[in-house]
Amino acid sequence: MADSRDEPLVLGIETSCDETGVGIVRGTTLLADAVASSVDEHARFGGVVPEVASRAHLEATVPTIDRALKEAGVSARDLDGIAVTAGPGLAGALLVGVSAAKAYAYALGKPLYGVNHLASHICVDQLEHGALPEPTMALLVSGGHSSLLLSSDITSDVRPMGATIDDAAGEAFDKIARVLNLGFPGGPVIDRYAREGDPGAIAFPRGLTGPRDPAYDFSFSGLKTAVARWIEAKRAAGEEVPVRDVAASFQEAVVDVLTRKAVRACKDEGVDHLMIGGGVAANTRLRALAQERCERAGLRLRVPRPKLCTDNGAMVAALGAEMVARNRPASSWDLSADSSLPVTDPHVPGTPSAHDHGHDHVHEVSKENLYS
Repeated sequence: MADSRDEPLVLGIETSCDETGVGIVRGTTLLADAVASSVDEHARFGGVVPEVASRAHLEATVPTIDRALKEAGVSARDLDGIAVTAGPGLAGALLVGVSAAKAYAYALGKPLYGVNHLASHICVDQLEHGALPEPTMALLVSGGHSSLLLSSDITSDVRPMGATIDDAAGEAFDKIARVLNLGFPGGPVIDRYAREGDPGAIAFPRGLTGPRDPAYDFSFSGLKTAVARWIEAKRAAGEEVPVRDVAASFQEAVVDVLTRKAVRACKDEGVDHLMIGGGVAANTRLRALAQERCERAGLRLRVPRPKLCTDNGAMVAALGAEMVARNRPASSWDLSADSSLPVTDPHVPGTPSAHDHGHDHVHEVSKENLYS
């Protein structure tokens, strides 16, 4: 039996939005998952403010890395690589993480891996349920993305099947929570209120589910508008808004479309399982309905525990460890943040400069370890 210490030990840094996440994994084993959130600083604005997020990352990154190393019980010198989210995400926030990763990689003489945020959300499931099947069908649902992705190799081949054409599901949750005066972020509070409501109380529309609509794309803008107008009409008539029923009916409309299209994609592509990730994957109704529909369709469902669904450094470390294990090329020092990095690029090798010969610079730097 192979010694687990032979598996790659990788630190991952995630700063794409408002969470400063640092994870450490050995192969597919999670050793540390440290998070510093700035969500409270954004709450009074009703949404994430990029400049506020960037400044929070600047303050939190180094202490969070130190906390993760202590939690994992490893030295930075023991690491086999540093992985970081290169995109997509907020440009300024991403730059903080990329800059920190470069500094640590250079000082330690370790390879640097710029990875894709969405691919990382898929790969994190390995920390929960073991190696990903190939191919993997993934439904990723978050504040910025609602995507159906098919991956035959998480380090090199991720194919978009469908995506949101307007508001992502998480964004719609935030907006409806705001209309209902429930605060920010909207996902957890809508979920909580919906548990005490009737999901069939109000017949809200299901976007892009007609026979001529794109089979795998999503649209929640029309739903958001319909719910907001329904609430406004109630208030204009001087009637009390049944918050719990509205929350439950809205939530049901969202998860109905998400799960219906995901199961259809699995059937159409002949994939016998479905993986769900992203922040909205923590939603209890989404998990329950997905389980029901997967069982009915003869599919296996893989969903990480809620803490691994939201943005975190563990998912970045997990993908970084796969890069090391599969001998993927490291990123060069010209790696930069790309706020619109396509999911078809699971990682960014970068372009070596005229002074770099491939990635030999990693070995050259390692001769003079600058980290103390």
